[in-house]
Amino acid sequence: MVSRGNSNVVIIAYGSLAVGLMVLALKAFAAYATGSIALYSDALESVVNVVTAIVALVAIRFAARPADANLQYGYYKAEYFSAVIIGGFIAVAAILILQRAWDGFANPAPFAADPLGLGVSVLATAINLIWAQYILRAGRREGSLSLVADGQHLMTDVVSTAAVLVGVFLTVATGFAQLDSIMAAFVALTILWSGWQLVRQSVIGLMDVAVDARVLGRIKDIISSNADGAIEAHDIRTRQAGKMVFIDFHLVVPGAMSVEAAHTICDVIEAKLREAVENAQVTIHVEPEAKAKHSGIVVV
Repeated sequence: MVSRGNSNVVIIAYGSLAVGLMVLALKAFAAYATGSIALYSDALESVVNVVTAIVALVAIRFAARPADANLQYGYYKAEYFSAVIIGGFIAVAAILILQRAWDGFANPAPFAADPLGLGVSVLATAINLIWAQYILRAGRREGSLSLVADGQHLMTDVVSTAAVLVGVFLTVATGFAQLDSIMAAFVALTILWSGWQLVRQSVIGLMDVAVDARVLGRIKDIISSNADGAIEAHDIRTRQAGKMVFIDFHLVVPGAMSVEAAHTICDVIEAKLREAVENAQVTIHVEPEAKAKHSGIVVV
């Protein structure tokens, strides 16, 4: 079963694929109409955007699967693998663009400053900008790393396309044909950087990175202020897997406290943590005062 939140993410992922195909068609027309190598490279980057949307869609659908006997913590990390795959496609596209840019630089050829082709490229860039902003907000709201990665890559595409268009206009104005190839190489280097960032983010996620200091501080405050009856908490650890945040710690209680009373304290803390940290999974190890380290946060 897919939750409403996951369902929204899947719908947005399908939208990304549709937008990517439309923008690819527009940029391919612009490249054909003008004969510009830079606009050709921009269109090739849109092929990567389409592949990115497909990979993100598959990863999101896979990550939405419920936990089972084999993967008891769920499939959330599937979204991290998508970034590695996308990074590979980006590297291939960058190499192809650099090859075409080198050929164009060595053997420059004039191209047509077709107004329709240039106008279509501007339209495609505007669509990408609007959609990138939308999916970035949606990805952060829904906790989807795949959508955020897709949005970040689209924003890189917007910046590189804007630079390409400036380069095309300068090429026409100056007659310096090699400038078109230089801008194509700029696109290749830009998407290589984008790919590296995606892969880096994915690897960090696979290494079970902890929440940032601000969130950890809030977690400690919640534990400290909602554990009436306990003595202290220590060994607080966090890790992120996709949209999930796992929190575990030891809660020290008086040795004479009943299991039921300790369980009630844990229920209160868990409820407050889940309110404050979206998609939190909380594990609390209760230990008697005599076994405690007395090195954690004191309950107030």
